[in-house]
Amino acid sequence: MTLTFYKYQGTGNDFVIIDNRDSILSKNDTKLFARLCDRKFGVGADGLMLLELPQDKEDDFTMVYFNADGNESSMCGNGGRCLVAFAAFLGVIKDKATFTAIDGKHKAEIKDGLVYLQMQNVSEIEKYDTHLFLDTGSPHHVAMVKDLTNYDVENKGRAIRKGAPYFETGSNVNFVEKKNENEFAVRTYERGVENETLSCGTGVTAVALSMHATKLTNDQEIDIHTQGGRLKVTFQKNGNGYKNIFLIGPAEQVFKGEITW
Repeated sequence: MTLTFYKYQGTGNDFVIIDNRDSILSKNDTKLFARLCDRKFGVGADGLMLLELPQDKEDDFTMVYFNADGNESSMCGNGGRCLVAFAAFLGVIKDKATFTAIDGKHKAEIKDGLVYLQMQNVSEIEKYDTHLFLDTGSPHHVAMVKDLTNYDVENKGRAIRKGAPYFETGSNVNFVEKKNENEFAVRTYERGVENETLSCGTGVTAVALSMHATKLTNDQEIDIHTQGGRLKVTFQKNGNGYKNIFLIGPAEQVFKGEITW
C-alpha cells in the first residue's frame, strides 16, 4: 500500500500528518505509526496526526494524535496548530476552525501567518516546594532551574517522568529560566517521545500559566523561548485557574511524500 503523508513543524516540534477523512488507516495500527515516526527507519517525527471527519455539526474536522511510540496520546498544542494549518492547506477551512481533540473542543484562527489555538481552561495549579503540576490537555511538571542552556534535560527529565508520583503514566517535564518580566526560556522532556523535544505546545502553555501563578510575572501575555523558536501564550485569570488561553505561533509544511509498505 502506498500512503501519502505530509510533514509539518511548529517551532521544531515535527509531525507526520495524514488526511484520513476516507478512513484509509485504522487507528489501531500503532506499529505503523511508530515506524513512520522513527527517525532511522521511517519518516521521522515527534508524533503523528490523523485529520478525520468532524464528530458533530459544529466541527470542521477531528484531530487524532499519536506519540512517536505509536500510542494515542493526550493533547498536543503544537500538533493542533499544525493540523489547523494543514486543514487550511486542504481547503477544509479558510482561516477559522473548530475541531475536537482527545481533550475536547478547540477553536483556532490563522492570522498574519500565525496559528492562534485556544486551549482548554485550567481550573487548578498544584504548587509544591520544588515544582508545579498542572494539566493543559497533557500533564506537566514545571520546575525553575539555573543555567538552562547546559542543563541535563534528558537524564533529569527522564528521572522525574518515570519517578513518583507519576510512574508509568508519566508526566511531561519542563525546566524553566526567567529572562525578563514577560519572557521565559523552557526545555521540555516529553513522555511518549521519551526525550527532549525542540518545543512542546502544552508545555509552553503550562509554563506561562505557572509563571503567572507563582507571581514571577504579572503579565497575561507571555513570550516563551524554546529550542525551536518562540511562542506566545495569552490568558485571563479565573479564580484559582485560567480561561481564554491561547497558544500562538508558526506552523509550517516541510514537505509532502509517499511511503510504501
